[in-house]
Amino acid sequence: MSELFEHYSLKTRNSFGIEVSTRYFFEATCLDDLLLFIKERPDSSGQLMIMGEGSNILFTRSFDGTIIHPAFKGIEVLSENSEKVQIKVQSGENWDDFVSYCVKNNWSGLENLSLIPGSVGSSPIQNIGAYGMEVKDCIIEVEGVFIDSGKHKVFSNHDCHFDYRSSIFKSELKNKFIITSVSFELNKNYEFILGYGSVEKEFRKKPLQNLQSLRQTIIEIRESKLPDPRKLGNAGSFFKNPVIPNSNFTKLQEKHPDIPFYPAGTEHSKIPAAWLIEHAGWKGVREGNTGTYPGQPLVIVNYGDASGKEILDFAKKITDSVFEIFGVKLETEVNLFV
Repeated sequence: MSELFEHYSLKTRNSFGIEVSTRYFFEATCLDDLLLFIKERPDSSGQLMIMGEGSNILFTRSFDGTIIHPAFKGIEVLSENSEKVQIKVQSGENWDDFVSYCVKNNWSGLENLSLIPGSVGSSPIQNIGAYGMEVKDCIIEVEGVFIDSGKHKVFSNHDCHFDYRSSIFKSELKNKFIITSVSFELNKNYEFILGYGSVEKEFRKKPLQNLQSLRQTIIEIRESKLPDPRKLGNAGSFFKNPVIPNSNFTKLQEKHPDIPFYPAGTEHSKIPAAWLIEHAGWKGVREGNTGTYPGQPLVIVNYGDASGKEILDFAKKITDSVFEIFGVKLETEVNLFV
């Protein structure tokens, strides 16, 4: 049942655990309720934000407007043959629960994205990725409605304008389009992607090397490096891995021969932001109620009652330091509400 709340606390609705609130919070459990609310919302001229599970946002202040939380549920098999399966997933489904469902059915394509927090509807917005996989490689289409008109639209994969940790939904359609479902195509015959980090080394230790054990390997690696947001407030990777032209990277490599990198197309290189942050001296640093997580410097955590501004100010110190030492500008992966 859809519900509207007024003067609603967001402390348990954002994974940083920041104590902020919103004027209105609408949880939509069916499309008809959503369309009616769009037409009759109480502050029709006020600010509007669409928010899933709040796992990729940093609030620095309360929101004087309306937050819409799509909570649609359901998974439907659209088509299936001996090689592929196409499935339509409602946007309110939990992402990791959905990945678990796919793996249990031996459908491959998303297993390296195990344990990423958030909802299915948020996955195309950010074009989530990890350990050599990006969700765009499995998405067929994204369906939803425009807030200003309530008009329905289906975006093909091409129309989503996917980029590194970005899409049309994060740029020109941010808070203008509500994703109601995402359709995926997954494989029944698959090859494991093991080339990132310690994935292959840990995977080969498993007595059975199948889709289920690869998912378990990814979960174990993530749990060893990343804090549980239910115990220590965080939003996962705070920064994107910077992608720079090869000409710039060659100069950087001359000064820092041990700098790791991955090819990003033919003309660019991707550098692990965690390496830059650690070698700028920020690994495990704590200032008051915030700091970088000791096991993964890419993650900024809330150790207690940090405000969003405290966390943002700390992040700026890191970006300034990395730029001064390496000449590389870090960009936030986390969405900022300032």
